Amino acid sequence: MENATSYFNLTMFVHIGPYRYPAFAVCLALYGFIVCANLVIILVIGREKSLQEPMYIFIAFLSFNSLYGSTGFFPRLLLDLLSNRHLISRTACFTQIYFVYTYACNEMTTLSVMAYDRYVAVCQPLHYHTRMTAARALSLAALAWLPPAFFLAACIYLSASLPLCGNHIQKVFCANWNVVKLSCVPTTLNNVVGMMVTVTTVFCPLFFVLYTYARIVKACWRRSDEFKGKVFQSCSAHVVTFIIFSITAFCDIALSRYDLEEVNPFAAVILSLEFVVIPPFLNPLVYGLKLPEIRRHISKLLGFID
Repeated sequence: MENATSYFNLTMFVHIGPYRYPAFAVCLALYGFIVCANLVIILVIGREKSLQEPMYIFIAFLSFNSLYGSTGFFPRLLLDLLSNRHLISRTACFTQIYFVYTYACNEMTTLSVMAYDRYVAVCQPLHYHTRMTAARALSLAALAWLPPAFFLAACIYLSASLPLCGNHIQKVFCANWNVVKLSCVPTTLNNVVGMMVTVTTVFCPLFFVLYTYARIVKACWRRSDEFKGKVFQSCSAHVVTFIIFSITAFCDIALSRYDLEEVNPFAAVILSLEFVVIPPFLNPLVYGLKLPEIRRHISKLLGFID
């Protein structure tokens, strides 16, 4: 029978039980670090003129996206960890879905634009400064965020329009596929639109990144060790970031296809949190430690050097 669902019950919190206070302390510390570390990256790049170049502008966008995704996720998680009831209103649930999903898609599209930047720098160095200006970098980063914003709004609107026959979501946060599975009616249109959004904002950027790095490897194949070393230093942070996000996102996608009743509850909770916790936590560390210019200016900002 159709149920006019006005709230959802996030059932995975029941498995946290007595560990909720330690979990709250850990999540609060993680959120605090994510906010502070990414703000430092944005502040350093914004105030240092020498860092206002395409590569660093894209890094600032990644850090801003980490703040955006974390702010759409952590406050509600922290509230639920301290609560005995884990109910979320329909409006709040779909708002959280929009924040989390646009964060994930923005991450992938931004990483694809960064791959293009590295491709031009390595394979077409003579044209780099004419093709990749700071203004063009800002435009590309903004354009990378537009498709997820519109496509996901359409996808979530379709999900919000479905009549639902249940309100239990087997997660610690709202996820679109979990809501769609509660539908009382066929969801063919939702599935088609969802697949189109996934292809456009995930698989196309993924294959584009792989293609650009295949071209970069080919360009380096017969060059000197010194040239390869410079390319590795320039691209390594981006490659690490791309691999981290791809693995964590894959874990969440794979987990959503399983019946979580058959998965170890603690493993299910950890795997479902990876893509919204690990990239925002590690990205500032990767760029802060891997790129000498950012590391030097962070040390200067924090007063470690004169």
